[in-house]
Amino acid sequence: MDHQDVKQAASKAADHPALEAVARVGYAVSGLLHLLIGWITLQVAFGGSGKNADQSGALASLAGNGAGKAALWVGVIGFLGLAIWQVADAIVGHPGGDKDAWGGRAKAVGKALVYLALAWSAFNFARGKSSDSRSQSVDFTSKLLDKPGGRALVVVVGLVVIGIGIYHVYKGAKKKFLEDLKDHPGTWATRAGRVGYIAKGIALVIVGFLFVAAGVHKQAKEASGLDGALKSLRDEPFGPVLLVVMAVGFAAFGLYSFARAKHAKV
Repeated sequence: MDHQDVKQAASKAADHPALEAVARVGYAVSGLLHLLIGWITLQVAFGGSGKNADQSGALASLAGNGAGKAALWVGVIGFLGLAIWQVADAIVGHPGGDKDAWGGRAKAVGKALVYLALAWSAFNFARGKSSDSRSQSVDFTSKLLDKPGGRALVVVVGLVVIGIGIYHVYKGAKKKFLEDLKDHPGTWATRAGRVGYIAKGIALVIVGFLFVAAGVHKQAKEASGLDGALKSLRDEPFGPVLLVVMAVGFAAFGLYSFARAKHAKV
């Protein structure tokens, strides 16, 4: 199969109604996960919840009952659909050879990898094999620190995550997320999107700073992911109030994701 055949196949896949439907389901399941992360974060704010305030905690919540496990299997299909759509978008959605085109392709590939990871995590929880995002983050950092120049690599990872977080804040504040949609989702969804993107961005910036600290101090356990970032807020002045605000932000992103499932450009 030559390059042109690959592009034609990708174009057909991107335009297929079945892939579009599955991808929209993926956005909806993502919304459910963010609502659960918001709920866990709210519990953390008041000193409760033994679950991680992150993706693994949300997936574990779903895995605890039959309906939740069914939602996980739906999520596996939805996230795979989103990953395939992003791969197709990377191949045919950004014609040309300029910087913007290559940037669009790189962004699509990055999103595809994120959705593949989500699909894999949901698959493991659906079949009863749990994982811990916090432990995975620490293990990843530990392996990086063991490599030549590992401390610098961990700091770079942290700076990249901080950059992504700042972009999320910008995307929310300037309502750039509306560019991802085929039509206007309505006032409530727009407000939820703004709050949600800003909250996610702030959380990512804190996660990034934890990676930087882990690299500087050569302590892998400091890179504790989203769960560590949110729980570190609990011990700060006005920590519970900040966590309540973050919980509302994650819930808002979840509500926006439901609107995105309907209005996204797929």
